[in-house]
Amino acid sequence: MPDTTLPRRSAEEQQRLDAALTDLFEHKITFNQTLGMRIKTLALPAPTCRFDMRPELVGHYVYGRLHGGVISSVLDAMGGLALMVAIGEKHADEATPQILHRFARMGTIDLRVDFLRQGIGTHFFASAEVTRLGGRVGSTQMRMTTADGTLIATAAAAYMVS
Repeated sequence: MPDTTLPRRSAEEQQRLDAALTDLFEHKITFNQTLGMRIKTLALPAPTCRFDMRPELVGHYVYGRLHGGVISSVLDAMGGLALMVAIGEKHADEATPQILHRFARMGTIDLRVDFLRQGIGTHFFASAEVTRLGGRVGSTQMRMTTADGTLIATAAAAYMVS
């Protein structure tokens, strides 16, 4: 039986894709830059980012806790990033420009956030896992923790991926 698997991109091309995804996520999506999001890992199953608490992100001035909109936005961005990484893996035979072109129509369809604890701390981590990647819609589950690993929020979302 002939081998029908497509060739995987080279290690150098994977490095180009990872660099392009990092640049897109941290710099070209300027709202992520405003939030201070920095990728810690692009590895599946759960790409992860970190961001630091700053006065601009406070939602309750008396307690100095993270604004719920910041939590929602970070989790939404992480769901999108996890799908971008998964799309890159799904099309592992394609070069970086082809993969980046696939993101042109991505957008959030639905987002549900569960706020579990107050967002109090010096920095936070967020991660996301793809639960389904279809031809038109992708689904993710996300989580956010404090620096010590305390879970403060979870989310589930659906995205248009084509």
